[in-house]
Amino acid sequence: MRTTRTTKTAAFGIVAALSIAACGSDEPEAEAPADEPAETTAEEPADEEAMDEEAMDEEAMDEEDDGAMVEMEATSLVDVCPETIVIQTDWFPEAEHGALYQMFGEGAEINADTKVVTGDLVTHAGDTGVDLEVRTGGPAIGFQQVVSTMAQDDSITFGYVATDEAIENYADNPTTAFVAPLEINPQIIMWDPATYPDVTSIADLATAKDGEGVTIRYFESGAYMQYLLSSGQVTEAQLDGSYDGGPAVFIAENGAIAQQGFASAEPYNYENAFEDWGKPVAFELIHDAGWQAYAAPLAVLDSKKAELTDCMAAFAPIVQQAVVDYVADPAATNELIIQAVNDYADFWTYDEGLATDSVAKQLELGLIGNGPDATVGNFDLDRIAGFIEVASPVFGAEGITPDDLVTNEYIDESIGL
Repeated sequence: MRTTRTTKTAAFGIVAALSIAACGSDEPEAEAPADEPAETTAEEPADEEAMDEEAMDEEAMDEEDDGAMVEMEATSLVDVCPETIVIQTDWFPEAEHGALYQMFGEGAEINADTKVVTGDLVTHAGDTGVDLEVRTGGPAIGFQQVVSTMAQDDSITFGYVATDEAIENYADNPTTAFVAPLEINPQIIMWDPATYPDVTSIADLATAKDGEGVTIRYFESGAYMQYLLSSGQVTEAQLDGSYDGGPAVFIAENGAIAQQGFASAEPYNYENAFEDWGKPVAFELIHDAGWQAYAAPLAVLDSKKAELTDCMAAFAPIVQQAVVDYVADPAATNELIIQAVNDYADFWTYDEGLATDSVAKQLELGLIGNGPDATVGNFDLDRIAGFIEVASPVFGAEGITPDDLVTNEYIDESIGL
């Protein structure tokens, strides 16, 4: 983590230039013509030719050096972003947040008291010159929505604002999402297939148990549940808003209830990590049930949009590339995620097996992906428009358009999986 951005960036430039210079020529210094006496022998033309080749090498080296500096300037955020980009997430560190933690350089600091990770913000091309701070959500912010936290804390630069929460809060705290690391919401409703072998969807839970319906535990702030209720897929009698993210109640009920979770986390944990359960669970994605919000896109409060527009233009492609880099080689980033969770020492647990499986599941289920085009991180505006039609009646919202909620103006269309 830097204390003086200018010094750190300048130092990186010197190191980069020296590294390029070191690689520019393989000839030993002892053979340099300047160290030899002048001679007028038959071999002189060859020496001149060697000198000409060396001069050409030096010229090429200068061109490489210029190219490296251009690349560095292209990734620098010093002049356009805050000294520290603060991102408020919606949960503990996990592989679904991999793109964020991918952007940390070596030596990231974990604060177990505040549940925050801070460090240099880097890309595969080099140091950006600013710091990154990723804050834990969920219980760390009293289970309140990220939008509310952003509105209360001016130090937050960007936050995870799902499309449904953006619609719900549009009247009081409008936000604009500008890059989406996840293509599909990982949220699920899960149940025990051994207890309910005939249940294949969320809607089936409403008529199971001889028509009584299966209780569903969920976070009470989950807006999707109001849609499931209004669309007739669940009943009011089924709903229990006391879910806190832990497995204890589901296990204690021995398969009698259903609950929410993530397709890229809970199925693995319940089968492999929770010894008191130790068997598969079945699930349906909320997305497949019709609630097709973007989960965890990075968004800015509209009140800050003008001042941060240049930052978003530079930062969005970095996030896109971080998605690509993370799924290509997630091991080091997963180590940071696991270490952070371990240091936080809360009910949420994470290990290498879960992290590895999560990345595989995200790709398998299309949770991370390019969507209908060849670009990662952008928004399908037709999908947003359709979701507004579905979600607006739930929240009593009127007159909202896709352009009110998201933008693709900062997206680099050439970056994709």
